[in-house]
Amino acid sequence: MTTNPYQKYQQTSINTATPAELTMMLYNGCLKFISIAKQAMEQGEVAKRNENMQKAQNIIQEFMVTLNQEVEISSDLLRIYDYVLRTLVDANTRNDLTALKEAESMIMDLRNTWKEMMLAQKKPKMVSSEQS
Repeated sequence: MTTNPYQKYQQTSINTATPAELTMMLYNGCLKFISIAKQAMEQGEVAKRNENMQKAQNIIQEFMVTLNQEVEISSDLLRIYDYVLRTLVDANTRNDLTALKEAESMIMDLRNTWKEMMLAQKKPKMVSSEQS
C-alpha cells in the first residue's frame, strides 16, 4: 500500500505541532468546512452542506469541552463558542446563508486573535539597553 506524500506530511504536521498550532489548525479547518458548506448551500447540495456544517460544529464543540475553566477568559470564550455553535446549527437547519456568514465572521475573528497571540508569543523579549 502506497502512502500519499501529502497525507504523510499532514500527519507529521499534526504530530509535531504545539498546542497553539493545533488550535490554529482547528480554526482553519472550521473555516474550511464552513466555506465548503457555504458553497454547497448556494448550489443546493443539502448532503454536502450538512456534512461540512457538522464538521465545523464538531470543532466548535471540541473548543468548548477543552477550555481550561481555571483561566478567567474561558467563561467568555465558552459563551462565544456556544453562540457560534447555535448559529451554525440554525444556519444548517434553516438553510440560512446569513447566519452561516455571521458564524464564519466570528470564527475568523477568533482565529485572527489567536494568530496575533501566537505571533506575540514568538517575538523575542526586548532587553532594555539602558543601564545605570
